[in-house]
Amino acid sequence: MKWRNQILALICLLAFAALGVLYFQNWVVQKPFGIILFIGEGLTTQRTAATRVYIGGADNHLAMDGLEFSARLRNHSADFAVPDSGAAASALATGTKVKNGTISVAESGAALKTILEIAQDKGRATGIVTDGALTNPTTAAFYAHASNAKQPQEFASALIERGAVDIALGGGAAEFNKEKLDQARIRIVHNLPELEQITGWQQPRLLGLFAANDLPFTDEVAARTEQPSLADMVRRAIELLQVNRHGYVLIVDAHLMASAAWQNLGERTLRETAELDRAVQVGREYAGRNAAIIVCGDAAIGGMSINGYPFRYDSGVAILGLNSAGQPWVSWATGPNGGKSGGNMESPGARDLSALEPAAIQSPSALSSIEDPIANATGLRMEKLHGTIDNTDVFAIIRDAL
Repeated sequence: MKWRNQILALICLLAFAALGVLYFQNWVVQKPFGIILFIGEGLTTQRTAATRVYIGGADNHLAMDGLEFSARLRNHSADFAVPDSGAAASALATGTKVKNGTISVAESGAALKTILEIAQDKGRATGIVTDGALTNPTTAAFYAHASNAKQPQEFASALIERGAVDIALGGGAAEFNKEKLDQARIRIVHNLPELEQITGWQQPRLLGLFAANDLPFTDEVAARTEQPSLADMVRRAIELLQVNRHGYVLIVDAHLMASAAWQNLGERTLRETAELDRAVQVGREYAGRNAAIIVCGDAAIGGMSINGYPFRYDSGVAILGLNSAGQPWVSWATGPNGGKSGGNMESPGARDLSALEPAAIQSPSALSSIEDPIANATGLRMEKLHGTIDNTDVFAIIRDAL
């Protein structure tokens, strides 16, 4: 009888231990401590291929190429086959298709809860980083709700008052009301040295305003003297957010690559896409192994192509300008360079630089087009990112990993 009781006790102990291991593996270990969503505005397979060649030739590898899971995203909005930036970001932020021209609201006008609001409810710290204005539609979709996507001052007020974002770093200072900033319990920094001086995340909240509007392009060196790069902001955001013992969610919006594409500026578009890739590499290094990282596009922009037959190891300026036949390497489907002829210009001094990157159709800025954005991911709970999925599934994958 004594031995029987001992065996029964041992079986119960082993069963309890097994349940403990199962719980630990499925509810503790399997939840990423940090979740970072990088949004490359205009990021598609065509863009990544061109950036790969621009950086180092056809054999070059991007940091985002090393993420183990990948998918193509269906990205239509609630009312159009091609989403605008606000609608595309709202789908990522809320898991619901919304109409073009709106921000994170249902077709009925009701506010849709964003992934940052859900993360805060679960005790996680939240952050937004962008090289554009913090009030642009892509970033605003994660903390604001509006039936009109073009109201940056209202978004600035929402960012201050609603408190869905603990750390926000980017541009857009011109849209923020100084009196509201003074009244709010928010620490404000204006340049990279001030951002670097913050230690241990001095509560309650942090706002970095590094430019009146968007930050300067990375090749505008003089204007960039004391302003952080996208990678700088990602690094500091991770360092500060990870002090929260419940983990964090960080949204990173690479906006300048879209701003360059809208203007039919090929090299700047590729440079800024390369900056996104550098920020992804920094994010992986600083977030560590117990983090989940997703890199995805929102909508295709402008139909940029590198045409013809560059040599395998051509990179940088070798794929810009005119090829040996006097034809442009880079062309666009739409944009301000429409109607420009790129062929056989007589001398460099006489060149219309916009003709080096002609667009087929003239428009004030490059238009979004029907093309599947890409999504790459690595880390815990990211295995559902594969095949062809809806952009709203990105929200679901992040929500389930919280």
